[in-house]
Amino acid sequence: MTAPTASASTFRYPAQEAAKAGEVLPGFVSQLVELGIVLPDEDGTFSTGDVRRMRLLRTLDRAGLPLEGVAEVMRRHELSLDFYDLPLYERLAETTEDTFEEVAEETNVPLDLLLKLREAMGSAEPTPTDRVREQERPVIRLMQAQVADGVRPRAIERWLRVYGDSIRRIAETEGHWWHTEVEQPLLEGGMTTTEMLRAAEEGAAQRIAPHMDGAILGLYHGHQEHAWTENVLNGIEAVLAEAGVHSRLQEPPAICFVDITGYTQLTEEQGDEAAAELAETVGGVVRRTSTQHGGKPTKWLGDGVMLHYPDPGSGVVAALEIMEGLAWAGLPPAHVGLHAGPVLFQEGDYYGRTVNLASRIADHAGPREVLVSQAIVDAAGSAPVSFADVGLVDLKGVGEPVRLFRAEPPG
Repeated sequence: MTAPTASASTFRYPAQEAAKAGEVLPGFVSQLVELGIVLPDEDGTFSTGDVRRMRLLRTLDRAGLPLEGVAEVMRRHELSLDFYDLPLYERLAETTEDTFEEVAEETNVPLDLLLKLREAMGSAEPTPTDRVREQERPVIRLMQAQVADGVRPRAIERWLRVYGDSIRRIAETEGHWWHTEVEQPLLEGGMTTTEMLRAAEEGAAQRIAPHMDGAILGLYHGHQEHAWTENVLNGIEAVLAEAGVHSRLQEPPAICFVDITGYTQLTEEQGDEAAAELAETVGGVVRRTSTQHGGKPTKWLGDGVMLHYPDPGSGVVAALEIMEGLAWAGLPPAHVGLHAGPVLFQEGDYYGRTVNLASRIADHAGPREVLVSQAIVDAAGSAPVSFADVGLVDLKGVGEPVRLFRAEPPG
C-alpha cells in the first residue's frame, strides 16, 4: 500500500487498510459503518478523516461511552466529527507499514531505545510489533544519525525525555489558551459545541495555526544560538586559560543565580498558570532589589534568574535581601549561588566559566541559603555581610573541589 502524504487529503483507504491505519479491528470499522458514525465512499473506501474519526471513536469506546449513544447524538445533529476532514488535522499521526523491530534492525538504533520514542511524544510505550507512525520518522532519522556518530544511548534517551517534556508543556499551554481564548468565547456567544468546533476550526485555526510551527522554530533557533555561543566561548576560554592568557580585570564582576525551591513540583501539581504567577511575583522582588544594588537580571530561567553585579559585595547584600523579600511575600524559598570572575558578554548575555561555576554553586545551596566562592569573599570588601566557611565541596561538572562560604547578615 502506498502511504498517504500530509497533503493527500483525498487519499482513500480500502476497509482493511483503514482499520490498520486507524489501529482498530476490521469488526470495529463494520460496527461504525452500521451505526452510521463513519461512512465509506461509494467504492467502499475511507478517507484520512475517517481514519482519524476511527481512532477517536476507539478512545470513546474504551472509555465506556456507548457508540450507539454517540450515533444517536450525531443523528440529531448535536455532535459532528466533520472537523477531522479539515487540513489542520492532516498532521495527526498516520501509521506506516514498518514495525518498531523492523526499523530498529534497519537503522541500527537499539530497539529498547527506539521504543522510548513514542513515550517522549506523549503516548504509551509501544510493543516491538507495533507500527511506526509517519510523524515519528524524522525523529528516528535523527536518532539513527546520533547512533552512527557514536552518541551514547543514555544521552539520546535523556535528549528524548527533555525534548518530549518541554514540547508537551508547549502543546498543553497551547491547548489551554485555545480553549479559553477561542472556544469559550464562541460558546458564551450562544453556539452549540458542534457549531463552536466548526467555527473555531474554519476561523481562528485558519488564521493562527499556520504561524504556530514557525513561531516555535524561531524560538528554538534563538535558544539554540545562545547554547551554541556558550559552547564556543567556553571552548575559547579554556584554550586561553591553558595557554596562560588570563583576564586583565582588577575588579571582576559577580554572577548570581537565584533558583526557586520546588518550582518543578509546583508546576506539576498546580499547572503552568500557577507557576507563571509565581515567576511573575518572584520577578518583581528580584528586579526591585537587584536594581537598588546596581545589579541587573540578565536571563530568566523559568525556575529562577541569572543576575550580573559589577560590585560583588553589593551582589551578596542583594541576594540576602532577595531571600528576605521572598519570605515576606510568602513565596517558596530560594537557593542562591555567587561567583566573581571574568565573564564574556555577547548579544545581551553572559558566558564563561564564572557563569557556569555560579550556577553549580546555586545548585549545591539549600533552601534559603546563599553560598559564595572564595573569589566573592575576597572581593566583598566592606560589604555589610558575614561569611561562614563551609569547606571544600565537590560540585557537579567541576573538576576540582571548590571552597564555599555561607553568606549571612552581619551579627
